[in-house]
Amino acid sequence: MESTVTEAQHDLRRGYYSGAPGILASALAWSVAAGTAAFGSPQQAIWALLIGGALIHPVGVVLCRLFGAPATHTKGNPLGQLAGASTFWLILCLPLAYALGLQNPAWFFAAMLLVIGGRYLVFATLYGMRLYWALGLALAGAGFALGALSVPALAVVAAGAAIELVFAVVGIVQHRHWVRPNNSSKPTPLRGAA
Repeated sequence: MESTVTEAQHDLRRGYYSGAPGILASALAWSVAAGTAAFGSPQQAIWALLIGGALIHPVGVVLCRLFGAPATHTKGNPLGQLAGASTFWLILCLPLAYALGLQNPAWFFAAMLLVIGGRYLVFATLYGMRLYWALGLALAGAGFALGALSVPALAVVAAGAAIELVFAVVGIVQHRHWVRPNNSSKPTPLRGAA
């Protein structure tokens, strides 16, 4: 497949609703973990986020389809491999975050904010959207600051939920603007795509 980076980004934006359903699915996972921390224990909240995190992609796919996006990209899109690589990087960071959580549950959530924030920086390239720079830096900054301030686990996990929820709404609004008729950045199909 021969395409430009912009065409590949547009293909991903079109296929995954600019990634906003994935942010919303992640916000839901963080929200469940926050509820678990509030009404259960921080240790249970760690497991709630790990299990919820494993469900982000399938839930994001369902949300994409509810929003009218196909939840797929053109076969051969070169940025698809970058998305996969960033997922493996996230998974490889989980043991480190979990080990920190054994020392202090709040450190698990702070570490996850840093790791997930770093992954969203990759999404800035995947989708060609500055939104992901802001989201990644907001999550990483919150993780660093809340970890350094030694705030309780509930505050850290609630911050993750709130940040992701706000950015999910912004992402939905930005996508709707992007596909609006007569928009100068109207998506174009990849070369060779049917």
